[in-house]
Amino acid sequence: MTTKAPQTDTPDDEMPSRPLSAEEAQQLRARHPSVSPWRVVAWQVGVGVAVALVAWGLTGRQNVGWSAGYGALAVVIPAMIFARGLTGRFSSLNAGAAAVGFMVWELVKIAVSIALLASAPRLVSELSWPALLVGLVLTMKVYWVALAFRPAPRPKV
Repeated sequence: MTTKAPQTDTPDDEMPSRPLSAEEAQQLRARHPSVSPWRVVAWQVGVGVAVALVAWGLTGRQNVGWSAGYGALAVVIPAMIFARGLTGRFSSLNAGAAAVGFMVWELVKIAVSIALLASAPRLVSELSWPALLVGLVLTMKVYWVALAFRPAPRPKV
C-alpha cells in the first residue's frame, strides 16, 4: 500500500527550487537589505547612555545612573563581541562555518553577559539592581527596534 503526498495549489509548490545565479542573488540582496550588527550596537550604546542619564536625572543619585549604565554595558559589550565574531572572515567561508560560528559566538556572548552581571556588585559601588535591570532590559530591546526600523525593501527593477 502506498500513500501519496497531498496536492497543493500554491504556485510556490509548483516551481522547483534551484540555486540562484550570482545576478539573481545580488538583486535579492538589493531588494531585501539586511541590518548591520554594528548599527544595532551603536543604537544600543545610545540607548544605554540615555537610560543611565535619565536614571541619574530622575533619582538625583549617581549610583543609580552608574547601575543603569552598567546594565546597558552588560548588553553592549557582549553584542560587540558577537558582532565582531559574525563579521569576521571565518564566518563567511561557507554556510556550515557561518552556522557553527553563530552558535559559538552566541555562547561567548551569553558567557560574557553572565560574567559581567556576576561581577556587578564588585565593580559598581552601591549597586541598584532595579536600575541595572532597567538598563539591561531597555538596551536589549533595541534588537526589536532595529528589526522594526530596518532599511526598507527596494522596489523590483
